[in-house]
Amino acid sequence: MTRKINNSYELGQSNAPDTGGDMLKTRGDGTLVWEGVADTTYVPLPAWVGDRGVFGGGAVTRNRIEYIDITSTGNATDFGDLVAGREGVGGLSNGSRGVFAGGEYNVTIEYITISTIGNTTDFGDLNYGSPSYGVAGSCDGSRGIFQGSNNSGTTDDIDYITVATTANATVFGQVTVRRRASGSLGDSTKAVFAGGKVSTFENIMDYVVYSTTGNSTDFGDLTVARSNVSGISNLTRGVFSGGYNSSSTMDYITIASTGNATDFGDMSVGRNGAAGCSNGTTGVFGGGVTSVYLDVIDYITISSTGNATDFGNLLGTQGFGHGLSGN
Repeated sequence: MTRKINNSYELGQSNAPDTGGDMLKTRGDGTLVWEGVADTTYVPLPAWVGDRGVFGGGAVTRNRIEYIDITSTGNATDFGDLVAGREGVGGLSNGSRGVFAGGEYNVTIEYITISTIGNTTDFGDLNYGSPSYGVAGSCDGSRGIFQGSNNSGTTDDIDYITVATTANATVFGQVTVRRRASGSLGDSTKAVFAGGKVSTFENIMDYVVYSTTGNSTDFGDLTVARSNVSGISNLTRGVFSGGYNSSSTMDYITIASTGNATDFGDMSVGRNGAAGCSNGTTGVFGGGVTSVYLDVIDYITISSTGNATDFGNLLGTQGFGHGLSGN
């Protein structure tokens, strides 16, 4: 569940209602939550989502970053540029800072402030030791996790960063099956990686717990083995979309419960390598590849099932980029 903060009351505000509804409150640990006026039920706000969706990278000749308002269908707007074009870049957000990492011929990590348009700034480097491709990124609002491989597919590292602090990535652990070009998503506790490929397409899903370090654990299987999958989520449900070998399929999982994925519906245009982002209610997929690069954007309502609907268009064609969101 998510709620917009704009035009909302805060506990103690003079004109706030005293019966019914939810008020914003900061707990003792600094976490911003909603509290029921008539009780003490807390509803955490997802720290890694927001209404501004950002798409970055996509092919070695594409360094463009662009953004959308997830609450309103329409075309994308220019945000700025990555240091260099990247195919297979990973991305994640803590809600205010967006981070892009890796990509073909690249180990660089760079960041943006999501509320301020402009070019990226250097953050550090991945730990993979050689150019990485098909990087998957996920964040719990504090710690960012990147999973991928070098271009030869001979590494199985998971790296992590503290999003608020620039520095090189540190080894987190290894995945259960070595692969690259997985999809990624998460809730406030765990990050889930799905699909991917080195020599064969994989249907595996595995996960890690953000707050620990160590190797990943089996989660279940996708409905179809595939790579270059897109992932979006809210606090409860994750959706994996598209990919090589099954370009229109969308699957969903309940993140808190391990198990196999269930069919969600189909993308409006079947494709692989789309960039996904979410505000916790709406999931959006931008760009992607069929036999050509595409500029299509489509969206879903995460809490329901069904086919995706047209959202608008990117500024230009893009594929194998990554999406993130924040405010």
